[in-house]
Amino acid sequence: MIYTDKDKYSDFLNDSVTYLKQHGFENIKADIDGYETPKSYAKKGSDIVVTPDIVAEKEGRKHIFDIGLKSSKPNLLKSKWLFLNTLSNLKSHRFRLITTRGHYKFTNEMLDDINLNDKKLIKI
Repeated sequence: MIYTDKDKYSDFLNDSVTYLKQHGFENIKADIDGYETPKSYAKKGSDIVVTPDIVAEKEGRKHIFDIGLKSSKPNLLKSKWLFLNTLSNLKSHRFRLITTRGHYKFTNEMLDDINLNDKKLIKI
């Protein structure tokens, strides 16, 4: 999710963290109160900053999670997902998207637009 939607979907972000804890993820860093904020990446020559929604570890491997919810700025969200996917591939991490009912179609269409069809969604 993009920065402007953080307040609107903070409840879903908390639910996602709870889901990950129940499935054995450790060292969870999330972009919400009560958790350490994941590392941010700044675009050179611009004021755009990309922060993954959730970063966690499981079985010694780092996983990067982003929340796939309807957004008013889909192009910014596509750019964020492409960046996080590329970053995870470079560093041998895993990149996954978490979504919920009512947002499946939006998220799948976004993934089709940026040719990330191979990504399986975590549906909460």
